Amino acid sequence: MKHLILGNGPAGVVAAETLRRARLRDEIVMVGSENEPSYSRMAIPYLLEGNIDESGTWLRKTPDHFEKLNVRLLAGRAVALDVHKRSVLFADGHFEAYDRLLVATGSHPVRPPIPGVDLPEVQTCWTLEDARAIASHAKPGARVLQLGAGFIGCIIMEALAKRGVELTVVEMGDRMVPRMMTPKAGGMIKRWVEEQGIRVVTSAGVERIERNEGGDTPLLVKLSTGDKLPCDLVIVAAGVAPNVAFLDATPVHVAKGVLVDARMETTVPGIFAAGDVAEAPDLFTGAHLVSAIQPNAADQARVAAINMAGGNGRLAGVLAINVLDTLGLISTSFGQWWGEPGEAGVEQVDEAAYRYLSLQFKGDVLIGATSIGMTQHVGALRGLIQGKLKLGPWKDVLLAAPQRFFEAYLAATQPDSVARHQPVAAFA
Repeated sequence: MKHLILGNGPAGVVAAETLRRARLRDEIVMVGSENEPSYSRMAIPYLLEGNIDESGTWLRKTPDHFEKLNVRLLAGRAVALDVHKRSVLFADGHFEAYDRLLVATGSHPVRPPIPGVDLPEVQTCWTLEDARAIASHAKPGARVLQLGAGFIGCIIMEALAKRGVELTVVEMGDRMVPRMMTPKAGGMIKRWVEEQGIRVVTSAGVERIERNEGGDTPLLVKLSTGDKLPCDLVIVAAGVAPNVAFLDATPVHVAKGVLVDARMETTVPGIFAAGDVAEAPDLFTGAHLVSAIQPNAADQARVAAINMAGGNGRLAGVLAINVLDTLGLISTSFGQWWGEPGEAGVEQVDEAAYRYLSLQFKGDVLIGATSIGMTQHVGALRGLIQGKLKLGPWKDVLLAAPQRFFEAYLAATQPDSVARHQPVAAFA
């Protein structure tokens, strides 16, 4: 049997390794769209900071790792799929047949339709090639504008700050990381970033990027606020979209991403999807969503590979997991951090200490949480949510004292533990 894996990022790599363990003699082909070794995009900021070299981004460190696994590697971009012939057409004109197909093509950065967005000094930060271009422009003292203060934007922002640039961040939302943080939490992160010397403009957008004729920088950026900023470099971090164009005109159902069931199988038997490109059922609601984070990609890839090999793996459901280090301030959000209409929630804030905790419930089950400035025991929040653990009387305790979540976790998982009688001072 031949397994064709489209994508050599985290999902593709985990799938190839899982398949080889399950099917020792099957043919496995993994195709990457870049002429690079398999690497982690999440390591690119560390590359820009100078903490690692390019080899530090590689997902597997030994050059012959896949050769030893007898996994054939190809470079190519899929442009069409024929589900009847079970073959994929690539941009170079060659076809690759398959018995089982995994779509792990990931996503690409979105470039908003802004005049001047295609100028050479306007960069995304998604590939190693992007990182090389940014490094050539982001010299100490360079004036840099970053469009977007979401999860990826905040990671890039830290790398830029460490390169010594003069940085302005523009975010269309009313707060930083609006898709993973409550209004209060996002506002606290903005204040923290500004205290580190970075200008943050929220509820604003970029209207135009043009040549700064006669100026001392190559670009002039006009904001919706009316401001005009001279810039050496503009970085677009306005989100990503799944790579699904090659599935047009096929019976593979695509909404925002490729729709899959709990087996990670698409609407076409024998075709699976995992990672940023997959739209899988949510842990709580069952509604499909794309969760473009590496832990989910790895979990989905394992399940897909098990089923491609003839097993019966199932994904319990996608859980939104976000852990972010913004210039030294740690923030997290899990699950339905925004809450459920008509259900209980609690918010605890210590503005001066940059400590924040929000818990959201459905019945007596914790379904979402947000925290800032906390590192100890935050994994218990994920455990409570992912385990759908019934809290019973502990729900009322947490509504009055949310910082006791670790005790609640112990009580739910180790009911005989004496630790439940010893309050944890999470805000100490």
